[in-house]
Amino acid sequence: MFMERKTNKSRLTPAELAEFKALLLAKRDEILGNVISMEDETLHKQRSDLSNMPIHMADIGTDNYDQEFVLGLMDSERKLMKEIDEALNRIENGTYGICEGSGEPIPNQRLRAIFWTRYCVACARLLEKGLAAREECLDEMVFEDKPDQEQNDNPDPAQES
Repeated sequence: MFMERKTNKSRLTPAELAEFKALLLAKRDEILGNVISMEDETLHKQRSDLSNMPIHMADIGTDNYDQEFVLGLMDSERKLMKEIDEALNRIENGTYGICEGSGEPIPNQRLRAIFWTRYCVACARLLEKGLAAREECLDEMVFEDKPDQEQNDNPDPAQES
């Protein structure tokens, strides 16, 4: 079975859209501040050894680990900023609050919890479990109850006789 994707327009009022836009902008500013702070504290940290002792290899390893960890956090924050920017674009084009998987309205409770979300809970679960196509291909979401022969578009040539 496939879920047909609809092209619904947002059912949110202009006041609700303005509220969500303000929340998204505030979250984006918060993330930007976090990234700048992380960058300043970790990546631009200068070693200031006051003694003439050589730098210990363990200290170098710790510094490298800290930098890699912060780079991973910054990458996660960058991805979240992209999601927020895309949510702001959905507000502008009138599709904010509509699930990109099912085309149905996303409940306000979910939008208030994760205001940059693109998916309703059901579609998000399918994505997390790997039961739906990749995010880029949500036009046709695959469900568990699909017959085995339909799921196997590319049969094993060794089984053909």
